[in-house]
Amino acid sequence: MTRLPPILVALSLLAAPAAPLARGHGGHSYGSRSHGGHSSASRSHGSGTHASRRKAVGVRRDGHGRIERDPEQRARFRRSHPCPSTGRTSGRCPGYVVDHVQALKHGGRDDPSNMQWQSVQAAKAKDRWE
Repeated sequence: MTRLPPILVALSLLAAPAAPLARGHGGHSYGSRSHGGHSSASRSHGSGTHASRRKAVGVRRDGHGRIERDPEQRARFRRSHPCPSTGRTSGRCPGYVVDHVQALKHGGRDDPSNMQWQSVQAAKAKDRWE
């Protein structure tokens, strides 16, 4: 992933409309566990609201307000990119999650071309700054 110079980041923030972001954890990763691959500690934001987070505009959401994902896209990615720890194309992948390179909430596509394997530790770090 390439990093943008700080001036470009600042200019893009000034030029971008104030798009609302998701309250709670919109998550960008798929995990091998049934609740999306994140521990309850990483998903929990307490009972307070986050004034700095707003919902992304133009992103499809499910009945619970979470960004919709197509499970078939993840399956396509898994078939062509076996798990780094087991070499399997289905089932659990201990220590890894499927990550969207460009987060869905930031306009990334829910498509295998925008997915990568990422260690759980790296995913948690990325979630903190995304």
